Amino acid sequence: MRKRNIYIVIPAYNEGKIIYKVISDIKKNGFKDIVVVDDGSTDDTEKVSLKAKVNVLRHFINRGKGAAVKTGLEFVKFENADIAVTMDGDGQHNAEDIKRMIRKIDEGYDIVLGSRFFNKKNKMPLFNRLANYLANIIVFITYNLWVSDSQSGFRAYNRLALKKLNTKLDRYEFDSEIIKEIARHKLKYCEIPIDVFYTKYSTSKIHKQSFKNGIKTLIKIITS
Repeated sequence: MRKRNIYIVIPAYNEGKIIYKVISDIKKNGFKDIVVVDDGSTDDTEKVSLKAKVNVLRHFINRGKGAAVKTGLEFVKFENADIAVTMDGDGQHNAEDIKRMIRKIDEGYDIVLGSRFFNKKNKMPLFNRLANYLANIIVFITYNLWVSDSQSGFRAYNRLALKKLNTKLDRYEFDSEIIKEIARHKLKYCEIPIDVFYTKYSTSKIHKQSFKNGIKTLIKIITS
């Protein structure tokens, strides 16, 4: 039986302080084919990732999380991936959840969506909780598909999903656009609870947390 090609794709922007640990945790869980997409970082994200001995792709300018994920997914498609898992590079996600996602793919799902809201242990900051719930409502109104965590970047895709996805948006609205693609192609999906770690480091990422960026994301979801 042919060994399956399972790739982990990590979009990263100025994650030099944490990316080595993120990679190490993934490897400890048995996954060696890792792709870090350095999205125009101005720190040592690329250098640290190369030191960790993984595939490293680089955007020379910051194009946005969605663009980084798309670059990574295009790479793994070229590498004939059977399954691709995307997760953030700031240490918020738990690499132990990857195996649970893959088991759901094995059960016949095309896409598995990690949900922070399905896990009651997660203590999401109030602003994030409200912003995510508002985004869920807008995604439902716009794409006619309800999911509990439309902004989660921790997801798994099988070969069919990788082939079908055709996204246009480049920044944080990319995660919501995936919901549109699920509805458009009638892909079989499910949600599973995931751990999320809100550390001092991850919550200090201003480009992710600001109210202004949240509004921009919602506007792009609607206009797309």
